[in-house]
Amino acid sequence: MKLTKVILGGLIFSCLGTATTLYLLNKRKTTPKGIIPIRPFNINKFLGKWYEIARIDFFFEKNMENVIAEYSLNFDGSLRVLNSGYNFKKKKYKISAGKAIYNYNNEGKLLISFFGKFYSGFNVISIDDEYKYALVTGNSRKYLWILSREKEMPLEIIEDFLIKAHNLNYDISKLVWTNHS
Repeated sequence: MKLTKVILGGLIFSCLGTATTLYLLNKRKTTPKGIIPIRPFNINKFLGKWYEIARIDFFFEKNMENVIAEYSLNFDGSLRVLNSGYNFKKKKYKISAGKAIYNYNNEGKLLISFFGKFYSGFNVISIDDEYKYALVTGNSRKYLWILSREKEMPLEIIEDFLIKAHNLNYDISKLVWTNHS
């Protein structure tokens, strides 16, 4: 009987801890001011492999080419995120595994972590009906990605994404165009 109470108490404490963490994560600024993630959003259609076409460069992706992001469903309902690419200066491949939380609110908004309990916003701000091309931002205007299911992307879609990003006050002159050789 005592063991059952300890296990039940541990389960309740664990659930409360998870709920509190999710609440605090959602209270944090995970979407830049004025940015609205797309609705409706179908997480199942988003799963799979995405090629990075362009990004606003930051230190984790500095000197990277052949950058790919893969999203898959974990047993607990979270997402597995696997980012990979080739650092052409260091001449070696880099792989980063992370976890994303999606709260199924029909919105293109995820929380992603590559460092334990430290989560950051990941916001799909434009996507085509077939989920082949996506424009994504992080939790500030320092982050922007253009993603495609293929290594190349039609110019008219790139231009459309550039106009949208510019109109949302992103500095598109800072975009680095990813080489996929």
